[in-house]
Amino acid sequence: MELGWAQWTALAVVGLRLAELVYARRNLMRLIARGGQEHGARHYPLFVLLHGSWLLALFFLVHEAVEPHLPLLALFAALQVIRVWIIASLGPYWTTRIVTVPRAPLVRRGPYRFIRHPNYLLVAVEIPLLPFAFGAWDIALLFGLANMALLAYRVHVEEAVLEERRML
Repeated sequence: MELGWAQWTALAVVGLRLAELVYARRNLMRLIARGGQEHGARHYPLFVLLHGSWLLALFFLVHEAVEPHLPLLALFAALQVIRVWIIASLGPYWTTRIVTVPRAPLVRRGPYRFIRHPNYLLVAVEIPLLPFAFGAWDIALLFGLANMALLAYRVHVEEAVLEERRML
């Protein structure tokens, strides 16, 4: 199989996400060691399945000859810079799971000064954006809607957990 823009882009995103997962796993272990508790773990595999399938769809279903719409691809790249800002703002508290540490203060720096769940907003934009950049409207719509449904549930779970800590 010859690789085109979509395939190289999907591979690059896989590399970035794998690096994030290593960092998230390290943070998760440290948070658990500090008494942190995971919440909503039963839905986490659905996110892994969704994100993995999204990248596989981009890799295998977008023809290698398809040229990207460069402004949309540039916007996706810019969102990755914002992703780094989000991760850096949470620092040792950033994971891909919902983990809370008793008596730990809520993070209110970086984008968290302006919005409660900037990472979820970012993901809600980037999941349909990347397929749109390659004209794959069907992939964008399918995975964008599935992600929104999962995020709605996840935000509900996370808000319930964080409500206790907002009282501190």
